[in-house]
Amino acid sequence: MNYSREVENMCVVNKGPKHGPAPIPEEGKWIGAKEISDISAYTHGVGWCAPQQGACKLSLNVKNGIIEEALVETIGCSGMTHSAAMAAEILPGKTVLEMLNTDLVCDAINTAARELFLQIVYGRSQSAFSDDGLVIGAGMEDLGKGYRSMVGTMYGTKAKGVRYLEMTEGYCTRMALDEDDQVIGYEFVSLGKMTDFIKKGDDPNTAYEKSIGHYGRFNPEDGAVKYIDPRKD
Repeated sequence: MNYSREVENMCVVNKGPKHGPAPIPEEGKWIGAKEISDISAYTHGVGWCAPQQGACKLSLNVKNGIIEEALVETIGCSGMTHSAAMAAEILPGKTVLEMLNTDLVCDAINTAARELFLQIVYGRSQSAFSDDGLVIGAGMEDLGKGYRSMVGTMYGTKAKGVRYLEMTEGYCTRMALDEDDQVIGYEFVSLGKMTDFIKKGDDPNTAYEKSIGHYGRFNPEDGAVKYIDPRKD
């Protein structure tokens, strides 16, 4: 290591008390993190691209500094889905420091990785106070039984009001209105369940009927007087 002449000519002043890193909560323990290998956490974060036309929700399960599990969910940009496919393959096995210096192709995914890094190294994680953290597979559990992202898509105008297009339960097919033309319920098709029924041998029409559900006051006896297709009516 090279020193300038000015530093070389200085006398030595010793440090006083040894000030180590402030401990952070990690998987039920307080850790004074000094190395990347000291980091363990399960957490989520959201990133966005420069024109803010799409977003990524990234979930990582980190054990001893290594990313053991990655869940990449994207919305708003068709190209992001392909970038997410690459990121889900690239991230597992890397350290969280390598993650910061890896091109994950999509701005939104890169931004999400940065935001997660900050959460993880400061001890702000979902598993901070969980003994031994969360198991590898926690990301899949976040998706629910159908292993599908929870997506809500709603559209509204001042002139014509609201339209429900997609709920967590599935693709919205009909909205129920009362006598005042106010929304009181909706019908949906669980596309994940429908696909599973077809894979098990059901014909598409049977699978479709078995995958339909309702929420709210959807039936006439509950006050529904009119049904509309949110994409056509």
